[in-house]
Amino acid sequence: MAYFSGLSDALRITFVQIMIISTIAIVVFLYGMILNFQKWGAGVTGYGLEPQVGTKGSAIRFFKTWWNQVTEESHHHGKPILEVLILDIVFQRRILKRSPLRWFMHFTIVAGWMTLFALSGLMFAVEMTEKIGIELPFTPAEFRDMLSLPNYIFGYILLIGVLIAIVRRLFISEVREASIMYDWSFIGIVFLVTVSGFVADGIRTGIIWNFGLDPASAPPAALFHSIISLLFCIAYIPYSKYIHIIATPLAILANKGGE
Repeated sequence: MAYFSGLSDALRITFVQIMIISTIAIVVFLYGMILNFQKWGAGVTGYGLEPQVGTKGSAIRFFKTWWNQVTEESHHHGKPILEVLILDIVFQRRILKRSPLRWFMHFTIVAGWMTLFALSGLMFAVEMTEKIGIELPFTPAEFRDMLSLPNYIFGYILLIGVLIAIVRRLFISEVREASIMYDWSFIGIVFLVTVSGFVADGIRTGIIWNFGLDPASAPPAALFHSIISLLFCIAYIPYSKYIHIIATPLAILANKGGE
């Protein structure tokens, strides 16, 4: 592959360069997560206790405290860990009890987003493995083709969830009145990332989402999708309210399920 994407022939980004950018985004994400873990573990040695004055935050302390709460037999709601993991975190039964439509919307967004994130991670790992000279039973191009169908499936799953969220906020008065700018920005960014991915692929392949655009515009479209995905779906998460997609499952596990 001579290049990954770019704005013009003179401004094309090589594959190695996009991998470096991806690595930077991951490092920024991990650094932000460490900062959050340090903040959450700022001197807290037990559930419900205030941080110790003057004590520097410790990610290790946070994980020790969190793990003690998770493994404590009679803590909070006391649901089995496997039940909490499958029913409360993966299938989000607490939301289902409140509203089946809201549950379907939330589940499709989370399932689509997280699965596409995982697939991108797999593609990244295969590409890096090939670059360092380790032989695999398939080439990166063959692996990309293998991921094409699941990428389409979970892309549409994500798109369905986002469209439901937009419709609810536009046409259901109580949802619209309760929505704040954060809610709109979150949905807007996810919608933009999802659609830009379909458009970039559609221009490249000439199917469904190409909108009759010149195939020469495929590299800029791919670059746009890649950059906003790296910025908002990876690097930005720990520094924004999007952190709830990580913090909420941790809290549910610590509380052993329940409301």
